[in-house]
Amino acid sequence: MCIAYLALATDPQWPLFIAANRDEFHARPTRAAAPWPHQPTIYGGVDLQAGGTWFAVNQNGRFALLTNHRNLLLPQPVSPLSRGFLCKEFVEQTISPAAYLQQVTQQGQHYAGFNLIVGQWQSDQQQFECLYYSNHLQQPPVALTPGHYVLSNGFLNTPWPKSERLRQQLTGLLHTSSPTETDKVYDILRDSVAAPSHLLPQTGLSLEREQLLSSPFIISPDYGTRSSSVWAVAQHGHSIWHECSYNSRGIETERHSWPIPLAIA
Repeated sequence: MCIAYLALATDPQWPLFIAANRDEFHARPTRAAAPWPHQPTIYGGVDLQAGGTWFAVNQNGRFALLTNHRNLLLPQPVSPLSRGFLCKEFVEQTISPAAYLQQVTQQGQHYAGFNLIVGQWQSDQQQFECLYYSNHLQQPPVALTPGHYVLSNGFLNTPWPKSERLRQQLTGLLHTSSPTETDKVYDILRDSVAAPSHLLPQTGLSLEREQLLSSPFIISPDYGTRSSSVWAVAQHGHSIWHECSYNSRGIETERHSWPIPLAIA
């Protein structure tokens, strides 16, 4: 996953709203979001090459999402572990978000750069407890307070042009529309306008590649946005997951919706 927007406790009727694009090489085999065959309380896509996931939800009120942190100027591990297992392991366990990320911090050097957000519904507070951690950021996990967040391939809320544009557009939409108006959310997630060259981040890629990756929605023959996911959590545990999949030309190929009742009363 390469860009995700979170609205955390910004609307009493919607404790959590996440809209995200997953970018990946088109040749990498993937299973679209669905209940996991051997763990049907968990929903999410699966990376069929390594076995992990980039965004998954458990009906017990847990979720995890991950993006790569892109900085090729930093040293890279020789034989890195699969980052997708960081999400998979969290939604499969019952350990608290803080305790889980404490474990992750002790293993961070074994992974290529990542950003990880994990969350758990807290019944006593009637809201999600969410924490963020990056192994390229020299600080402990950070608890998220109510607000609007964007996570791309910099750090959380790094003001890259595509991140700021997505934040402004989705925050504006939520002020005027319901999170269930999925077509409007998809329209924003499909923004393929590249940033001007003078605003591009410098992450160790060529200028041409930085430009390609500078839009929220990426289209190219070898690498691009493979899917858009929207997860909206309403009061009393009602939630729904929507997902679109795309081909290498950025054309929608399939669409699914999954009601996911959460045991968070």
